[in-house]
Amino acid sequence: MTLRADPKAADATPAVAGGSPDEPGRLTRLRHSLQAERQRGRAYQPSFSRHHLALSWLGALVSIGLLGALSAWSGHLLMAAPLGASSVLLFGYPRSPLAQPRNIVLGNLLGGLIAVLMVGCGWHGAWAVALAVGLTILVGQQCRCLHPPAGGIAFLGIFLKVQPGFLLFPVLSGSLLLVLLAWQFSRRVRSADAYPVHWL
Repeated sequence: MTLRADPKAADATPAVAGGSPDEPGRLTRLRHSLQAERQRGRAYQPSFSRHHLALSWLGALVSIGLLGALSAWSGHLLMAAPLGASSVLLFGYPRSPLAQPRNIVLGNLLGGLIAVLMVGCGWHGAWAVALAVGLTILVGQQCRCLHPPAGGIAFLGIFLKVQPGFLLFPVLSGSLLLVLLAWQFSRRVRSADAYPVHWL
């Protein structure tokens, strides 16, 4: 008796444990895609030297610390969470168009003003926050003072239902002091990036 191999069995592809036969190819494509995306990110994002990293850390530490000390000394609130975000731009990337004095001071002030006006009109809740942030972006673009933390100022203002005094303390005073501290830091610390690129 002669045994003959089944042609269908000979042509059958062995099953790959744990996945389909095409799984190695998919993993290779995924790895190549991730590598290409990483290269695009490295080419687009700014890189910083260790010296720049140290100066950024020191500048933010000194400036926010001084704002806190001045708040305690004067009895006026000069600090708000969005000003911490402003300091990230101010010391992390001082040559950014969004970190210039016009953007920080005017941008934050407009965000606060929008919040105060909306609270005064009785607007509150999630949709009021959304509208305030959207208006802050729109006005910032139109007035050449776009500043991402200004959206945080508008958000915070609606959330806390602030009064007009919010514009002076901490928005205007805190923003001005932060800019002046960064300006002095760039002048007095050798090798620090020159700041600002422009005032107005």
